[in-house]
Amino acid sequence: MEEADVNEVVRWVVIGVVVLVVAVQLVPYGRAHTNPPVRREPVWDAPQTRELAVRACFDCHSNQTVWPWYSNIAPISWLVQRDVDEGRRKTNFSEWDRPQKEAHESAKTVRKATMPPWYYPWAKLSPAERQTLIRGLEATLGTKGQGQGEEEQKEEQENRG
Repeated sequence: MEEADVNEVVRWVVIGVVVLVVAVQLVPYGRAHTNPPVRREPVWDAPQTRELAVRACFDCHSNQTVWPWYSNIAPISWLVQRDVDEGRRKTNFSEWDRPQKEAHESAKTVRKATMPPWYYPWAKLSPAERQTLIRGLEATLGTKGQGQGEEEQKEEQENRG
């Protein structure tokens, strides 16, 4: 293949990529950047636990998401929107007035380093911060069998007592 032919192929590949990038911007998913009102937070064991959770967890697990500029650009916006939707569904620190069935898993996922995800580098924790957050989440949310919303905790205490 001659150099002119290679240049022509490269040019058409670049044009194709640009057209594709522009076209995916037309997909409507990934821009529903809402932050519903905060209804109730858990009773945190310590201010430091909340501070670490805000930094490492709240963008996906609360109604206080900070939507970065790139969350408006597909296909990255699709990933961010999916993570926020799924995170809020599983555990939402802003809606502690509803059952939080997976909240008790929070400390475990931080311990296993599956949360926060590696591809959100601003949510990175030092080893000491990670341990502090794990202890705080266990104290605040409990562990398996204990992780419930406040309403469920009150009901359970009333039923026992």
